[in-house]
Amino acid sequence: MPMPTLYRNFETQAQIDAQYNPAIKLADPTEPARHYAEQSARARAQLACTLDLPYGPTLAETLDIFPADKPHAPVFVFLHGGYWRALSSKDFSCIALGLQPLGITTVVVHYALCPHVTVDEITRQVRAAVVWTCKNIGAYGGDPSRIALGGHSAGAHLTAMCLQTPWAAAYGLPQDPIAAALLVSGIYDIAPLRYSYLQPMIQLDDGIISRNSPAFAVRRCSTPVWTNWGSEETPEFERQAHLFHNAWLAAGNHGEISALPGANHYIGIHGFEQPTSHLCQWLATKLGV
Repeated sequence: MPMPTLYRNFETQAQIDAQYNPAIKLADPTEPARHYAEQSARARAQLACTLDLPYGPTLAETLDIFPADKPHAPVFVFLHGGYWRALSSKDFSCIALGLQPLGITTVVVHYALCPHVTVDEITRQVRAAVVWTCKNIGAYGGDPSRIALGGHSAGAHLTAMCLQTPWAAAYGLPQDPIAAALLVSGIYDIAPLRYSYLQPMIQLDDGIISRNSPAFAVRRCSTPVWTNWGSEETPEFERQAHLFHNAWLAAGNHGEISALPGANHYIGIHGFEQPTSHLCQWLATKLGV
């Protein structure tokens, strides 16, 4: 008799972890976080910034702004990864390194982490951060009509959750306030993670999975989206990218999909540190820089 499956064709946690734990294959699992921290410290030392602005009522709801040199600048809002249970905005100040020279203001969002809060609450928080940015970025030299949104890993998931938001009905914003969205190495059906090493921290249940799997709740939206993953990532990250992209197109939306050549899960976003990278240039084009 065949073993029952946990998710799709996966029968054991070890099989799921092999696909969804990117650190397994790293020679030095501490290197990615060290790179982010070192480059982010450099960004805060070299670039003008306003840190820890509150966007909501809880202590975790803060964001950091790295303004462009000129007023009325386009804006990129970045949602960090860490599987909803690790890292912070301060680890990703480095996102501004490649964008500030292009005249793009960068907003890096901080949010509370599991298990202190649920994925539902994290989704609420990042949506509140987008609303705050739309309503307040003008006071920091940003153009509220040119705001792009993006994220990496769990941050890409949260970006996709924002794209399904009824902005007009729920927040009084234009229905599609986001000029472009960039999804790097995200997970858009979070069901397999219930059976992974992450479950003790993220504590998924049927309701959280249903409410927070954006591949199954795509709405009609005018925002152009680039969904990507690292070419050196596991097949599940590629499949997840195609799952969301196909759903996005099926809803009548515009989107692109491609792999980031030579990138594993962690270095895919290193391109944000270089103005000439594909990531930075794509945003510059979409934002009219």
